[in-house]
Amino acid sequence: MNVMASARERILDSFESILIRDGERSATMESVAAAADVSKGGLLYHFRSKEALVDGLAERLEALSARDRELMAADPEGPARYYVRTSMYENSPLDRALVAMARLAQQGHPKAQATFVLIQEQWLGALEAELGSRAVARAVKLLGDGLYYDAAFFAGAGSERQSSDELQDLLAIVDLIVREGARATG
Repeated sequence: MNVMASARERILDSFESILIRDGERSATMESVAAAADVSKGGLLYHFRSKEALVDGLAERLEALSARDRELMAADPEGPARYYVRTSMYENSPLDRALVAMARLAQQGHPKAQATFVLIQEQWLGALEAELGSRAVARAVKLLGDGLYYDAAFFAGAGSERQSSDELQDLLAIVDLIVREGARATG
């Protein structure tokens, strides 16, 4: 990776971290530059404005979610089980980008909201393509989203990571939803 690419990535990483930890108001150009250990000029070279930072974060999230959908489509257990099985916050690059973008979307940021709508629709579409029913796909997606929300926003606050047995129980419910949904729509 060249120096320019690494500075750009460090800046985006810093923007993400500040959004996650402190929220949008704290994610000023000055605080991002300081956290990324770049000069204000260095920051402006890569991102001319806070909007450009949001655009960069949106591009990152779209690329990471596209990769996740590829993995989901190729999973031997199927997209429904993959979606629920991987709906545990692990502080991965995808997790961090999702939470940072969610912080912006919660504040009503139009680009963040549009990006969120786009990737959520893409995940739903991938599930629907496998399951043949939008309603069944939505049920599976909401189960996974609930798990993710619980893990991402309540970890350490009395909400613990799902045990292997609990996850297997949830995957059995996914199988039931998929079977019953196929029967109801077939």
